[in-house]
Amino acid sequence: MPRTKSVYVPMAVDIIHPGHINVISHAASVGSVTVGLLTDSAIASYKRVPLMSYDQRMRIVESIKGVDQVVAQDSWDYTVNLRRLKPDFMVHADDWVNGVQAERREECLVALAEWGGELIEPTYTPGISSTQLLAEQARWGITPNARLSRLRRLIEVKPLIRILEAHNGLSALIVESMEVERGGTPLQFDAVWSSSLTDSTSRGKPDIEAVDISSRLSTTNEIFEVTTKPMVFDGDTGGRIEHLPFTVRSLERLGVSAIVIEDKEGLKRNSLFGNEANQVQADPEDFGRKIAAAKLAQVTEDFMVVARIESLILEQGLADALSRARIYVGAGADAVLIHSKSKSPSEVMEFSRAFRSEFPSVPIIAVPSTYRAAIDIELAEAGVNVLIYANHMLRAAYPNMRKVAESILLNGRSLEAEELLEPIPSILTLVPGNQD
Repeated sequence: MPRTKSVYVPMAVDIIHPGHINVISHAASVGSVTVGLLTDSAIASYKRVPLMSYDQRMRIVESIKGVDQVVAQDSWDYTVNLRRLKPDFMVHADDWVNGVQAERREECLVALAEWGGELIEPTYTPGISSTQLLAEQARWGITPNARLSRLRRLIEVKPLIRILEAHNGLSALIVESMEVERGGTPLQFDAVWSSSLTDSTSRGKPDIEAVDISSRLSTTNEIFEVTTKPMVFDGDTGGRIEHLPFTVRSLERLGVSAIVIEDKEGLKRNSLFGNEANQVQADPEDFGRKIAAAKLAQVTEDFMVVARIESLILEQGLADALSRARIYVGAGADAVLIHSKSKSPSEVMEFSRAFRSEFPSVPIIAVPSTYRAAIDIELAEAGVNVLIYANHMLRAAYPNMRKVAESILLNGRSLEAEELLEPIPSILTLVPGNQD
């Protein structure tokens, strides 16, 4: 007998599991099933970017028995599609009766009542969920190709990417696991920044490219062994143009998503030293050729080469920064990083607005180390896509380590230092495997 009733089923389907099949089977038993499949941007607005793209997930859902059609669900507000389709029934598992989704459930009930639609809530399948499966995936790890490609997807689907520095496995675990809620929205860091400053400082060496690329890649491996998030690699000046292709290929093989290279030459000095340090900006055409060489060397389409522009650091002005940005994008740069040592974000925001008017789709990266009072959303509204908090984890660790060392010497014991220390059980819980 033909099914005449219409049924709407909203789903993310990041990882297909029996719970999805049970809901779809229940829906198919009462009518013709339309699955509202959440888009990548909708999912990423609430949690991390899905493992599979929207098109991949759509092909899987379309092949499931009982599904008649799939439509895009562009946000977590299901009422938009409900009011457009006016289904006889909406089917959702009963796990949203309480908790963070309860308000969304009430909104759907109001919408369904407008045309006499009915909400059907089959019992939630116990013992399994995408969240649990993703947690297991973190224990299994991730392939280099899957990690490498994730940064581009994040930039495509999220309005703002937040990246935090890590200099070893422990700091990377914090970047991997940290999640908070701000204004009802869960937030987490999207990627890891491998900083030449913190990598060299943690080894007790100056930030002058004294740590060779093999040592830097060793730190990358340590971080990758315990995380699944993508990495952006601080490539300093990129070295000699003849050597840069080998660096790019090494990073790609490991699964690094992007390299940032800065348009300076000579002995590298940290940009935030100020102009009293002898820093020379590269000829823009020469640096463009370095960008082109890096792009030519990459094997995958997903790897990104980012041009870091030092014009504002060296007080060359907005016009020089924009002129260089045009040359670098023309040479193939996938994104630009505009650096500033000002305590105000105004010059970064001015650059971002001007650049965005010329290049609406090229990502802009900012590093708010000195203009630390700037709110992330304000920078995003000016056109910034990616924020890198570039050295904060190491800077946080150093003061406390000094205080602990001083306390032990002064008191002849560690008791007084205990209030500065994380309890041992907490440290053991942070590291996967200690609980097994």
